[in-house]
Amino acid sequence: DMYRIGASSCGAPINEELMQDYAAHHVTEMEISEHYYTDYDYRAVKAWADRSGVHLWSLHLPFWGEDLSATDAAARARTVQTHAEIIRRGAEIGVDKFVVHPSGEPITDEERPDRMKRAQESLAALAEVGGECGAQICVEDLPRSCLSNSFANIQTLLRADARLKVCFDTNHITTEAPESLIRKLGSSIVTLHVSDFDFFNERHWLPGEGKVDWPAVLAALREVNYSGVWMYEVGFDCPKTIYRDRRLNCGDFYRNAHELFEGKRPTVFSRPKPNLGMWE
Repeated sequence: DMYRIGASSCGAPINEELMQDYAAHHVTEMEISEHYYTDYDYRAVKAWADRSGVHLWSLHLPFWGEDLSATDAAARARTVQTHAEIIRRGAEIGVDKFVVHPSGEPITDEERPDRMKRAQESLAALAEVGGECGAQICVEDLPRSCLSNSFANIQTLLRADARLKVCFDTNHITTEAPESLIRKLGSSIVTLHVSDFDFFNERHWLPGEGKVDWPAVLAALREVNYSGVWMYEVGFDCPKTIYRDRRLNCGDFYRNAHELFEGKRPTVFSRPKPNLGMWE
């Protein structure tokens, strides 16, 4: 295998059945990705993972209604505090990579410099918490007007603390090919979000359903000596932006990964939606 195969839980309820489904299909790595972490049973998740043999590779910090770049100081402090608490609790069960969105949206050009400064302050605080826990804070590239929507913006955010790393999402930035960004970001990339899109807006499709040049992406990852996991961030349910004959399962991720690793054209069982707009 070129890379170990992982999949984000993408908001699906994490339970022992899901863990066993991962293991049965050789998806050995999980990114815990919940919309909310209130009253979250970290110990149960760890026990299920241990029993099934799935490794808890990463955790996606909350991004609904949470904004590390908020101009309201009190709101920003609450978000940093919430994130810090989740990092500490996740680290206790062995998670050592925490994926973070540096901002919400929309962000106007006028407010961008100030929002960037706020995000840097927040990320520096989280990098400190990560350092205390032996964990890496992984800044994700984001689409549209979000703060990390270009290489230059990501560089600026990373300058907040030398310990910050990158989670590279292959389907977020529309102005530049993913393989080009991978080469620029280089060794700062320590984890991925793998999915396909149409270079119009993020879609989180299965590779092969969009326009990403996957042999080029894999070649770029080899060039920068990426040694992390091939982590899908593709929901099991069909999104509104494409037609699929059935729900995805972990076996689809395993097959898709091996087809890509072997340089084959991935199996596609979906149909494009005609006249697809920005949002569906």
